[in-house]
Amino acid sequence: MLHQVIDRRLSGKNKSIGNRERFLRRYREQIKEAVRKAVGDRGIRDIEEGADITLPKRDVSEPTFGHAPGGSRELVHPGNQEYIRGDRIQRPQGGGGGGSGGPGASQDGQGEDDFVFRISREEFMNYFFDDLALPRMIRTQLLADVPEWKYRRAGYVSQGNPTSLHIVRSMRTGLARRIAMGGDSRIELRRAVEQLEEKEKDGSASPSDLELLRKEVAELRQRMKRVPFLDPFDLRYRNRVKEPMPTSKAVMFCLMDVSGSMDESRKDLAKRFFILLYLFLSRHYEKTEVVFIRHHTQAAEVTEDEFFHATESGGTVVSSALTLMNEIIRARYMGSEWNIYGAQASDGDNWQQDSSKCRELLDHKILPLVRYYAYVQVADEDQNLWEEYTRVRDANQHFAMQKIVTPSQIFPVFRDLFKKTPQAA
Repeated sequence: MLHQVIDRRLSGKNKSIGNRERFLRRYREQIKEAVRKAVGDRGIRDIEEGADITLPKRDVSEPTFGHAPGGSRELVHPGNQEYIRGDRIQRPQGGGGGGSGGPGASQDGQGEDDFVFRISREEFMNYFFDDLALPRMIRTQLLADVPEWKYRRAGYVSQGNPTSLHIVRSMRTGLARRIAMGGDSRIELRRAVEQLEEKEKDGSASPSDLELLRKEVAELRQRMKRVPFLDPFDLRYRNRVKEPMPTSKAVMFCLMDVSGSMDESRKDLAKRFFILLYLFLSRHYEKTEVVFIRHHTQAAEVTEDEFFHATESGGTVVSSALTLMNEIIRARYMGSEWNIYGAQASDGDNWQQDSSKCRELLDHKILPLVRYYAYVQVADEDQNLWEEYTRVRDANQHFAMQKIVTPSQIFPVFRDLFKKTPQAA
C-alpha cells in the first residue's frame, strides 16, 4: 500500500522559507559583517530591530556553465575596423553598471544594483549574538540555559515522521489486527469446509447443495483476502520527549558610573553596552538573574528602568559600587551552585586613593567569588582607575578590560569580551 507524507507545518506568509534559509546560510559571513556595521549607527531603542542588508552584486553572483565551441578555429568578424591580430583590448573606463560595479553608468543605460533584502528582528539577533557565551560557566542545575535540551525515548506513538517508523512494532500491530478482524471469518470458513467435506463423502447431497457450499467457501476466502496486510492504523513510530539538560544558575552584576564626569555621550556608550549585554542574557540565559547598580559618590541597586533612564548624578566614588556588589553577593548568591559575573562601565575618572581601594576590593573580595569580570572604559584617556585595573588584569585571567570611544567599537569589544571559549573543568 502506498503512503503519502504531507508536510503541513506553517511557514507564515513567506512561501519560500526554504530558499531563504539556504540563502542566509550561504552568505552568513557577509550578513554578519553587515549586522556589525548596523549596530554602531543605531539608537538605544532601535538596537534590536530588523535591518535592511545590502550585499554587493559581486558577492551574490552565481557560477554558470557554458558550452565552448572547442578546437582551434579562425573567425572573421565583420565590421571590425579598429583591431588587427595581436592587438590587446583595454579595459573599458567607467560604465560598469550600477551599485558597486563602477562609479558611472553604462553606455546603454543598463546596470546591476547591489542586492538588498531585509532580515527580521529574530534573524538580526541570531547573527548579532552568534558564537557568544558567558565565559567559564559551570553547569550544575536544571535552570538557566533554556535552549539546551536532550531527547530520550518514550515508547511508541501512532503518528510521526517516516524516519522514526518502527517496522517490527508496526508489523506486530498489523498481525494482531488481522487476527482480530479475521476471527469470525475463519470460524465460518472452517465450519463451511468441514460441512462440504462431509457432504462430498456421504454422497447424499444434491449437486445444487454442493455448489452452494463451494460458493460459500469461496466467498469466505475472498473476505479473508480483503483484510489489508498493513493498514495506516498499524504504523508505530518511535517517540522521543525533550528534557532540559543540566545547566547553571547565574547572576550578572551590571555596574554603571553616572557621576558628573560622565557626559551624555559617555553615558550613551555605557547604556548601549549594557543593553547589548541585557539582550544577550535574556535571549540565551532566560532565567539568569541580573542585578543593576548605579553609582556616583554612593551606589544603589536599582530596577532595569531606573538603570537605563534615571538622570541622577554627582561626584565619583567607584569603590561604593564594588562594596555594594560584594555585600549583595554574600547576602544572596553565596554557594557553589551560583555562577557570578560582573560588568562595569566607567570613564575611569576617580580619586587616586579610591582607585587603589577598588583594586583591593577586586583582588581580595570580588574576584575570588566570580567566574568572570569585564571592565569597559568609555573614555580614551588612561585614568588612574585604568592603571589600577591593569594591575588586576595582569594578576587574574578571568578579569578583562577594554576601551570604547565610539559607537562603532561597541560590537567588536562586546564580542571580544564574551566570545565562546572552552569551559573550565
